[in-house]
Amino acid sequence: MDLGRFARHFAMTPWRARRAFPDKTLDAIQHEVTEQEKRHSGQVRFVVEAELTTGQLWAALTARSRAIEVFSMLQVWNTESNSGVLVYVLLADHRVEVVADRGIQRKVPAADWSAIVAMMETHFRAGRFEEGAVAGVRAVSEVLATHFPPDGMSANELPDRPVML
Repeated sequence: MDLGRFARHFAMTPWRARRAFPDKTLDAIQHEVTEQEKRHSGQVRFVVEAELTTGQLWAALTARSRAIEVFSMLQVWNTESNSGVLVYVLLADHRVEVVADRGIQRKVPAADWSAIVAMMETHFRAGRFEEGAVAGVRAVSEVLATHFPPDGMSANELPDRPVML
């Protein structure tokens, strides 16, 4: 087990996560998801997790692996057009991951998601959590609008409210 990583996760508490993502920030993210989903036929979920458990750390669970677990747990994959996207933030690791459903993976290069992740992580390192999260939702929506324009038939299949784990 990486002791530095363990220490970061031990020090990251739900209270510290709520300081980074207070209700005002969660409201802004929710508003942005709701507005941006009008521009495309995709579905966006935003999740913030403060830290992993000791068992997850002992198993060397990566942020990417945890994001895929959360993608499944929240059923982001369960949309009519396979058009769900999860934006996952693991605060203790200072990591952002974007997980896209198979319908989106076929059309969107991984480099597009990597650029969005890098931009969000830059904001977060500077303590601009709301700005980075909202900019991330907008950037994901830009990609989705390019490849999945509104079809006039898509319903809002997933909740727009960010989840704090």
